[in-house]
Amino acid sequence: MIKAVLDPQFQPMAKVVADFNERVKAAGGVPVVIAVERNKGYISTYEFDIFPENSGHAEENYGIAERIVKTLLWLHGGYKVIVAGSKKLYEGLAAAYKNGGAREFDANFMARVYEKDFEVVYVADVKDAPKAYQAADSIGRHLDGCRIGFDAGGSDRKVSAVIDGETVYSEEVVWFPKLQEDPSYHYEGILTAMKTAASHMPRVDAIGVSSAGVYIDNKIMVASLFIKVPDDEFEKKVKTMYIDVAKEIGDVPIEVANDGDVTALAGAMDLNDTNVLGVAMGTSEAAGYVDGDGNITGWLNELAFVPVDYCKDAMVDEWSGDYGCGVKYFSQDSVIKLAPAAGIELDESLSPAEKLKVVQGLMEKGDERAAKIYDTIGVYFGNAIAYYSMFYDIKHVIIMGRVTSGEGGTILLARANEVLEKEYPELAKKITLHIPDEKSRRVGQSVAAASLPAIK
Repeated sequence: MIKAVLDPQFQPMAKVVADFNERVKAAGGVPVVIAVERNKGYISTYEFDIFPENSGHAEENYGIAERIVKTLLWLHGGYKVIVAGSKKLYEGLAAAYKNGGAREFDANFMARVYEKDFEVVYVADVKDAPKAYQAADSIGRHLDGCRIGFDAGGSDRKVSAVIDGETVYSEEVVWFPKLQEDPSYHYEGILTAMKTAASHMPRVDAIGVSSAGVYIDNKIMVASLFIKVPDDEFEKKVKTMYIDVAKEIGDVPIEVANDGDVTALAGAMDLNDTNVLGVAMGTSEAAGYVDGDGNITGWLNELAFVPVDYCKDAMVDEWSGDYGCGVKYFSQDSVIKLAPAAGIELDESLSPAEKLKVVQGLMEKGDERAAKIYDTIGVYFGNAIAYYSMFYDIKHVIIMGRVTSGEGGTILLARANEVLEKEYPELAKKITLHIPDEKSRRVGQSVAAASLPAIK
């Protein structure tokens, strides 16, 4: 196996699950079905075999099932988990997702998104497990008229003025939304960006927003950009912030989408193809997916919280309290995490974005230590794609975001390709990895965001 040079304890989820499946098959496994239900009665399911109960493998069964449930919840979304075929798995998962349990954060997050109490339900017979029920909506690709595209990142905000599909102005501005308790900071920053873009066009016909978080009907349900804002202020001043800002620009249509979905949209538009997984490596890991019909799925696609490393000693995400999840592998946090192992000391007084720039500066000078960081992230990513492909039908993977800028992104992509070719050759025949040109990597999301709303 190709090793992560700076992280020898890395245990790729795809390899761990494959090994588990082989051993279960040899032992004569029994089927279980995990289903997650979200809004509008949509249901996603995952069926696999486990070791028979009372076979001495209860801990292994639970370890794999718990990671798969975690993946389904953050990939598809859901307020209800149905466990069919194993009472022991149900009992373990119910305990993990109750108040005070190991996955209390996940349960509370999903309850907030879907505005329903989170629950774990048991079904004795897999034949009685709920069936998958999905739906998808068309997205974007509207290029007519004068449009504003806004991309709200955790370290900088980007805005573009787009006229009939041509970008006439783009800018990036550093800001610190995650550190601010007063939502007026966010409001003024967003409004200023949109007014700047508007000043470069004769009029504004539509506004598209790409932003980290979960959005329903253009309302902000949960978003890390507002993590310091008190809950009462969030309800009063944050939930409809993008709608409110748009009203100040004019009575024009606005569409707000998760930044990961906009990454996938940008890739699908550029490639003129479908089955696109977009991954933006920036302040966090943002992801989105365009399906075989060219539509988004209505899934959360919050891969920052999806496990990619099975090692229980892996770095823990401060927000969710969980280990081995994507945010610590495909974001500026990953670069910072790996710097000490590479022999690079970073000034602790610097912001995460500034620390990333230090490493990028070393990369520009051909520093081998910095190259090892990107090589390691490439190993992470090649293996993660194999795991993601268990849940997505992927033809293209688009990689964007500030972590992929410069020569580091080239190294990352090359190593990820090598991992796929040597470790997962069947997937390598099917999946193509892409990294856009430098300009697209930096502002492509704000441009794609501009295409989200249809002009009425």
